[in-house]
Amino acid sequence: MMREMTIQDYEQMISLWNQIDGLVLSEADSKANMEKYLHRNQGLSYVYEVEGDIVGTVLCGHDGRRGFIYHVAVSPGYRNRRIGQQLVDRSMERLQEEGIDKCHIFVLDDNEIGGRFWSRSGWQKRSGFSVFSKDTCK
Repeated sequence: MMREMTIQDYEQMISLWNQIDGLVLSEADSKANMEKYLHRNQGLSYVYEVEGDIVGTVLCGHDGRRGFIYHVAVSPGYRNRRIGQQLVDRSMERLQEEGIDKCHIFVLDDNEIGGRFWSRSGWQKRSGFSVFSKDTCK
């Protein structure tokens, strides 16, 4: 069953995310930061549950112009059941309802499973630019 993600899901989500090869966590994924993110982006992120256990997630938000998807994860034992696709589709529908017409996801180059999923799902790998990051406290 798919439902909207809440901060009460945090411990199960972190546990799932830690099982996923290619999914990198950082301080941005702290409980306090996740709570702020979910509050700012209400109704855009979802979990998929089986018998009360979270087996899939999608974290989604937007900046008013472009959507961003993070942490699409499906427990290895539940893959190839279209759970990830259902989660992404729901978040994309909600972005469209909010007037967002383009969405991005960042996938590490060595994340082969993620790369195959996104390519197979009709997403196009972009080239011609680089992403630069800097911590705001440095």
